[in-house]
Amino acid sequence: IAVLASGRGSNFEAIARATLSGKINAEVTVLIVDRKNIGAIERAEKLGINWIFVDPNSFPTREDYDSKIVAILEHLKVDLVCLAGYKKIISAPFVDAFPGRIMNIHPTLLPSFPGLRPHEKVLRY
Repeated sequence: IAVLASGRGSNFEAIARATLSGKINAEVTVLIVDRKNIGAIERAEKLGINWIFVDPNSFPTREDYDSKIVAILEHLKVDLVCLAGYKKIISAPFVDAFPGRIMNIHPTLLPSFPGLRPHEKVLRY
């Protein structure tokens, strides 16, 4: 499993702990983050899980950025990609690279209530 995250990493940690305890019969191979100095990195380090920062600002297009991540995931022979608080919409080539093997963890039914504070948006609605 590879987990992509952009924030605190609570969902990442839950996935990682479930694999480490045997609750999920899998291994979290890597955490990929698109921002520095986020909680997910600290959680990965505490759990002994490798993490990689891929700077989206280092690529001319969204597809180039996603292609870099896909190349990393293919190199690691990842079977499942979990988007756990990942604040980017992935491109079609990314989705095509992992057909039926991407899970998005989001607290609302997308595309309704996207972005920050989805619970507040739901309550206002």
